[in-house]
Amino acid sequence: MQEVPKQKILSRIALENPWWDEAAAVPSTFTALRPRPYINLLYPLVRDRAVRRAPVLMGPRRVGKTYLIHHCIDRLLRDGVDPKHVCYISVDVPTYVNLSLERFLELYAEATGVSVQNEPTYIFFDEIQYLREWERHLKTLVDTFPLAKFVASGSAAAALRLKSRESGAGRLTDFLLPPLTFFEYLDLLGETDLVEVDTPSRGLRYSTEEISALNERFVAYVNFGGYPEVAVSPEIQADPERFIKRDIIDKVLLRDLPSLYGIADIQELNALFTSLAFNTAQELALEDLAQKSGVAKPTIKRYIEYLEAAFLIRVVHRLDETARRFQRARNFKVYLTNPSLRTALFGSTEPSDASFGPLVETAIFAQWFHDEGQQLHYARWKNGEVDLVSLKAGQRIDWAVEVKWSDRAVAKPEVLRPILDFCSQNGLRQVTVTTKTINSHQRLANVDVLFWPAALYAFAAGHSILNSKVWPLREAS
Repeated sequence: MQEVPKQKILSRIALENPWWDEAAAVPSTFTALRPRPYINLLYPLVRDRAVRRAPVLMGPRRVGKTYLIHHCIDRLLRDGVDPKHVCYISVDVPTYVNLSLERFLELYAEATGVSVQNEPTYIFFDEIQYLREWERHLKTLVDTFPLAKFVASGSAAAALRLKSRESGAGRLTDFLLPPLTFFEYLDLLGETDLVEVDTPSRGLRYSTEEISALNERFVAYVNFGGYPEVAVSPEIQADPERFIKRDIIDKVLLRDLPSLYGIADIQELNALFTSLAFNTAQELALEDLAQKSGVAKPTIKRYIEYLEAAFLIRVVHRLDETARRFQRARNFKVYLTNPSLRTALFGSTEPSDASFGPLVETAIFAQWFHDEGQQLHYARWKNGEVDLVSLKAGQRIDWAVEVKWSDRAVAKPEVLRPILDFCSQNGLRQVTVTTKTINSHQRLANVDVLFWPAALYAFAAGHSILNSKVWPLREAS
C-alpha cells in the first residue's frame, strides 16, 4: 500500500503556514473577522513560558477555535516572534494520516531548519482529537522540549476534557471556549457602543440610551447569536438547520458521543436532546422523561451526563425556599448552552411568542456558564420560584436574579412577592429583576430591587466575566 510522499506532506505544512514566506502573513480569511475577546485570556497562556503546560483549547463545534488560534498567531507575529518559529498543523487533514505528533515536529524542523530542541517555538495542533492517545504524546512533548510552547485544540470537547484530565495532569491546561456571549456578539458586529460602560471606584456600571436597538440585537442573538459564522451571515441565518443542526448538533450526537461512550441507540440520544432543547429552562423530572420516552431512568441519566460533557446543555439543580439542596433531587432544569441551538431544531422565535420567555432565561444563564466558578441553581417551593441563584461556599447565597421579558413587575411589584419572601428568608438585601425596557431601582419589603433590561443584563454579565470583573450587578445605573 502506497504512503503519502514526504514532499507532499511538506508542501501541505508550508501551505498551512504561509507566514514562513518573507512577504506573507496570517491569511485574511482569519484576520478579517474580529478576534473574540477570549483572545485576551488565551494569549497570555500561549506566551507564558514560566510554567511548562500546554493549553488545550476545547469547546463545542463552530465556536471559532481555529479562528482564535490564528488570531493568536497573528498577535505573535505582531509582537516580533520570528515567523518560522510559529507552526500550525491541522491534524485532521487527510494528507497527515497516521502521522504522530513527534513526526510533525521532525517535518517542521526539516521544512524550516528550526530546532525545536534548542530554539523557542510555538507549535499549534488543531483538531488534535483525531490522533489516538494524543494526550499522552502531547504530555511527552511538553516534557521533552522545554523551549517549545505547545497549544492544542479540538471540537470533541467531551473527549478532550476527559482525556486531558486523565492522562495530561500537570502538563495540560483546559481552556474552554463556549458559544458567544451577548457582549461578544455585539463586539463581533462592531456595535458595543449600544451600551455605555463606566468604571467608577465601586465597579463596572452599564447603561444604554438605545434600548430598542439593543433589544432588536438581543432578539437576533437569542435566535442566531451563538456562533460567529452564523452571527455575521444572513445566508446561514436563513437556513440555520443546514449549519447549526447538521454541522454542530448532528456531528456531536451522531459521531462524537457514540465514539466516546459506545452509545448503541443513537436515535434514543437524539430524541432526548430534541426534547430537552424544546423544554429549555423548564423544570423536568427524571421519572416523567422515562415514562414519556420509554427509556430507563439510568440510561436517561447517562445520556444527560454525556450531553452536558459535550457542552450542549447544562443541568441546574433545585433549592428550596431556604436555599438548601434536596437530598433526593427528583426535579431539575436543563438549559441549552446557547439558545440558538433551539432555532436550529424548531425555527426562529418572535419576541412576542410565549416561548420567547424561556429563551431569554436560557440566554441569561448562557452568559454565566462562561464563569465555571459560579454555583448556579434555581429555587422552587410550593408558593414560588427564583430563576437564578448563585451560592457561595458554605451554601450561602451570593446573589439572585428573577428573569422576566416584561416591564409589568415595575408597575405591579406585588408579582415579586415570591422573590421578596425568598430574600427575607435568606437575609438577601439586594436582588435583580430583568425587564424588557426599564432600568430602575426600588426599595421593596426592605430589599433593594434592581430592574435591568434583560438585554443590558446579558451584555453586562458577559462583559464583566471576560474582563475578570464578576461583579454580580451591585447597582443599576
